Amino acid sequence: MSFDLFCRVVDNYGDAGVCWRLARRLAALGQSVRLWIDRPEVLARLLPALDAQADEQVLDGVRIGPWSHAEHAAPPRGGVVVEAFACALPPAYEAAMAGRDCLWINLEYLSAEPWVEGCHGLPSPQANGVPKFFFFPGFTPATGGLLREPGLLARRDAEQARDRGPRLRALAGLAAAPPADALCVLLFCYPDAPLAGLGAALADLDRPVWLLVPGGAPPAALRGQGGLRVVPVPFVPQSRFDELLWCCDLNFVRGEDSLVRATWAGAPLVWQIYRQAQDAHLDKLEAWLARARWPAPAAALIRAWNRPDDRAVAETLPAALREPAWTRWRARSRAWCAELAGQPDLGQDLLDFCLRRHQTR
Repeated sequence: MSFDLFCRVVDNYGDAGVCWRLARRLAALGQSVRLWIDRPEVLARLLPALDAQADEQVLDGVRIGPWSHAEHAAPPRGGVVVEAFACALPPAYEAAMAGRDCLWINLEYLSAEPWVEGCHGLPSPQANGVPKFFFFPGFTPATGGLLREPGLLARRDAEQARDRGPRLRALAGLAAAPPADALCVLLFCYPDAPLAGLGAALADLDRPVWLLVPGGAPPAALRGQGGLRVVPVPFVPQSRFDELLWCCDLNFVRGEDSLVRATWAGAPLVWQIYRQAQDAHLDKLEAWLARARWPAPAAALIRAWNRPDDRAVAETLPAALREPAWTRWRARSRAWCAELAGQPDLGQDLLDFCLRRHQTR
């Protein structure tokens, strides 16, 4: 099938990151894929081979073009148009979809809320007569699943069987590797994260801590003290972000794409959810915590991180890292990763959904 995937970059890198992963996955499944994106320069940060000024470029089997060119493009006859995160299609393109036997998919944001299962796959009648359906990523078999490439977990296990020091030095360009007994922590967060509480708690641990901060200079609120060493790490392309997660014992991540990749890492993670008006994001966070079933100290830390509450983070982080909570958190992280890996991935599930809809028309 032919897929046209539309992406508007609203904030940060998440929109571009999810859309690029999905486009690559569909191409790897043998489909013809075009990705239309309004800010190719953002995607170029994740994909260094991309020329953000090019009118069109093919990478990993995906034809990438600027959003402005889609206004004059012909929708794929008998194909699929994916509107990522309700980005709204170019008006002329949307009008041209009528009569071309297209299938229209509204790819929604990831959520663990129970209502998602009831809405996944529902039709959305359109004035132009093109059949449109809601497609929800999720954590259960009744949703569209999570993006996962074949062999990802086997590749993770093979990498983690190697010594961490050389892997981390090669990946991050570090002059020295962390000591064998160090706790390696990745920090990828929004600016409003309670960093003072995090730094104080890590500095007071009874073991050395390497806090890896990707993307440039660490925030001013973080400084090395006690057993804490704050290590700036260069911005890594999306294709190598997994390797960075696999090097760490604990991953602080933000947004949707990084949450999914940290889940596949199978290690303890602390998620900073994107903040919404009237604290609507906290309901989504609680739904995810209910699905994840982390040990109580870990759940308390994640809630404190999202309030955000420096004092609560300073109190709950040591509790989450103490035994037996730490061993239970690590075991649950590995087990939930395996459970989710037993479900179809988002790319395959989307393709199967579209094939079924075409066959029944």
